[in-house]
Amino acid sequence: MKPHRNVELKARDPDPRRSLAACEALGAKPQGVLLQRDTYFYAPGGRLKLREEEGAVPHLIAYERPDLEGQRESRYRIVAVEQAEELKAALRSVLGVKVVVTKERRLFLWEEVRIHLDHVDGLGEFIEFEAVAPAESDLSYEEVQVAALRKLFEVDEADVIGGSYCDLMGQRPS
Repeated sequence: MKPHRNVELKARDPDPRRSLAACEALGAKPQGVLLQRDTYFYAPGGRLKLREEEGAVPHLIAYERPDLEGQRESRYRIVAVEQAEELKAALRSVLGVKVVVTKERRLFLWEEVRIHLDHVDGLGEFIEFEAVAPAESDLSYEEVQVAALRKLFEVDEADVIGGSYCDLMGQRPS
């Protein structure tokens, strides 16, 4: 079974109110506010996290994505988990926990793109675009979608993030 794919861009959000207004002006459909806790485990390749979300089934998410600033392809697999605490204990015992990231995510949908307006505890405000690709896509359409949103939301090059929230958590001063 092949992994799912998307084209994504993540950046610091210096003006969350402006980003919210841009979502509304774009006609992006609000999907609610998600309270998420991602437990990242050490993994020999890619990233592995257990996502727990209020009111939803937990998911184990394995993904591979280059740590490049700018838009990039991500390949991922998502598996629903019935026994999250037991799985977390098992993974902690053999892999170890790298970091736990908690965030409040305002989710919007525009065409096939998920727009995330995130407040990450200990890190601040971020915006993320994820253009979900069908299996047959060469990703060119998704790249155009993300580039258009980047321009519309006026994402500055200096705000673009190359890694993930778990990487940023590891860079915080102790």
